[in-house]
Amino acid sequence: MRYRPLGASGLKVSVVGLGSWLTIGNAVDDATSARLVRSAFERGVNLFDTADVYAEGEGERALGRAIRELPRHRLVLATKCFFPMSDDPNDRGLSRKHVHESLRSSLQRLGTDYVDLYQCHRFDPDVPLLETAMAMHDLIQRGLTLYWGTSQWPAERIAEVVALCDARGLHRPVSNQPLYNLFERGIETAIVPTSRRHGIGQLVYSPLAQGVLTGKYRPGEAPPADSRAADQRGARFVDRYRTEERLTQAQALVALAAKHGRSATEFALAFCLRDDAVASVLVGARDERQLLQNLDAAATELPAQSLAELERLFPV
Repeated sequence: MRYRPLGASGLKVSVVGLGSWLTIGNAVDDATSARLVRSAFERGVNLFDTADVYAEGEGERALGRAIRELPRHRLVLATKCFFPMSDDPNDRGLSRKHVHESLRSSLQRLGTDYVDLYQCHRFDPDVPLLETAMAMHDLIQRGLTLYWGTSQWPAERIAEVVALCDARGLHRPVSNQPLYNLFERGIETAIVPTSRRHGIGQLVYSPLAQGVLTGKYRPGEAPPADSRAADQRGARFVDRYRTEERLTQAQALVALAAKHGRSATEFALAFCLRDDAVASVLVGARDERQLLQNLDAAATELPAQSLAELERLFPV
């Protein structure tokens, strides 16, 4: 496993992290979750990412049970808040009230005294940015989180909050968690350059485009019976990528990777990691086979010729 600093902070994260969006606490039972987390940890993964909204809190509870027997000081535990957790008008967004109460609830579900990284799951236009930044600063001062970050924030808001924190002497964010994969390269235009200037590292999610970039979905064929696309809960996220054009691109990726004795999974993840602005790719897994395929990307280096070919196959 390789490790990279998270932005300009001193925190080191594994270049492959284990996420839990549609797996842990959702499509994966407790016993499998525990095996996946331990297997990942034993292979050098230290970053485990979740959110309060994943399966309405079950993602955090399941991850908390899975890490119970692991050494807490060796884990980089990350969670998020923003989305509604109930019908209460204050149980959502990035107000000081919701940020503080959400983290305390997340800590209970995770069974820990602190998280290493607390992330604003989206930008909140209804709350003054200073209020959110001060709330995150307060949580760090109290030791409830060690760092804070953003997720899916536009470049101009990232720059704005960093300038605000610097002007007020507040702890600034160290990370952003954007959508990024060979199909979705939008962050390369403004997010990555802005983040690089301000010392913000990227923890990218959906780097395999919900599994489409593994090549397991073929044009003109029904999805495999054991795949996410065949599951009603996961299909709505996968189907956006299961167009004929994108499925054809994915098969071209399979062929290109095979020429170098690699899998499409390795090539897709290695492409995201080609730039050290990306600190880690967050992957999900339903079983150990999937997990090990994802972890193989940690040691994969893309030849220059392959990078050029990928740029041609998947233009920005």
